[in-house]
Amino acid sequence: MKIKRLVAAALLTAAALVVFVIEAQVPALTAVPGVKLGLANSVTVFALYALGPADALAILVVRIILGSVATGQLSAALFSLSGGLLSLAVSMPLRRVFPAERMWVVSVFGAVTHNFGQIIAAVAVTRTPGLMWYMLPLTASGILTGAFTGLCAQFLYSRLMRSDSFHRLFSMQKNRK
Repeated sequence: MKIKRLVAAALLTAAALVVFVIEAQVPALTAVPGVKLGLANSVTVFALYALGPADALAILVVRIILGSVATGQLSAALFSLSGGLLSLAVSMPLRRVFPAERMWVVSVFGAVTHNFGQIIAAVAVTRTPGLMWYMLPLTASGILTGAFTGLCAQFLYSRLMRSDSFHRLFSMQKNRK
């Protein structure tokens, strides 16, 4: 069981890292700096439901650290970790409230709190409380991107859990809360 779980977590970490690196190469989709889809977060949401909080945390941290190194954005690691850890802290208890069929709702809360965590880190680093106003457009984008990435994770979860091989790989978490 431990080897299956490790393999599953490693595969998901690799997938999240690849998606993160590819997305980092895509130019900004809006005029608002910092707004992006955050597709790698769909892997974290999937892992939260498929493997559980501890593995989702490991995947998140490893993806952020390796992604920052791979893209040369080492200073962004602080902001990503701040947002990612706060997002996961909020998503973990919500996972117990919302079943996998409503994974997108958890993702929306996670995306909004991810943005909030990043703004808190930015305010702490720059000592500029005025950056909190930036939460208005980031909240709107967090709702939209969180719903999209959550629907991606939900689709992936529902499809992969029907597969016998993935069911065996992820079944240790399927019925646990």
